[in-house]
Amino acid sequence: MSTTTTVRASSSQADKLDRVSFNWVMWGIAIFSLIVLTMPTLVVLIASFSSAQTLRFPPTGFSLQWYIALFDYPELWSAAITSFQAALWTTLICIVLGVCASLAMAGSRARWVAAMDALVMSPLALPGIAVGLGILTYFSLLGIRLSLITLVISHVVICIPYLLRTTLASLIQLGTSLREASTVLGASPVYTFFHVTLPLIKQGVITGAFMAFLTSFDNITVSLFLSDARTEVLPIRMWSMIENDLDVRAAAISGILIAITALLMVLMERVSGLSKFLVKS
Repeated sequence: MSTTTTVRASSSQADKLDRVSFNWVMWGIAIFSLIVLTMPTLVVLIASFSSAQTLRFPPTGFSLQWYIALFDYPELWSAAITSFQAALWTTLICIVLGVCASLAMAGSRARWVAAMDALVMSPLALPGIAVGLGILTYFSLLGIRLSLITLVISHVVICIPYLLRTTLASLIQLGTSLREASTVLGASPVYTFFHVTLPLIKQGVITGAFMAFLTSFDNITVSLFLSDARTEVLPIRMWSMIENDLDVRAAAISGILIAITALLMVLMERVSGLSKFLVKS
């Protein structure tokens, strides 16, 4: 009996040691990943308060002069307005196309659904430079000049996968029973969509729209190919500021964008439970 008890105690201690060591390793990896992901953001935020004339880290002193200087930079605000317009139109188009495509794909068992899903998701797997060059070549073959319209079209191509994926996830979780019940009770397809389906999948639609908007507003690889002097977007303007002059104002506008993004994420969490939805997906 004593030998058996000793073996069981040793086994229990070994299991406990394994659990503790596993937890320590996982916590270590998580903390290291968090540091790696957040350090660039912290560096930019600290550098944006620099009193130096060029972008450097660590800053020689702290000042708000570069945030104040943003108010006297019309080219930057023009680029920001263009980015906002492109992101807004991209998001609206992605909502319409993504919801329609999700309804068609979720309610069908045809073989084309898998092929269509892979085709729509392909921009996420391909390098952004390749996607931008391909779209630019396509527009050139058609003889279409670059404009805000071509920029929005290119952003729709790279942003619609987010909305399609989140909306499909909502539809799959919803199932078909409620929609079928609405149809059996005599409701038309349009009534069923607006009063049954859409209210129940709005969480996925809002989440996908939020991700599409941020992706469009922050995109630089595709925008480099599809924008011209009349449709310069904010990321390209910031890139040229850093590349040519190491302008500290680029860090200042980055600080503003970080604050706005954090605020929007908190708002999205309150409105639609963003983190819970992403965990379920």
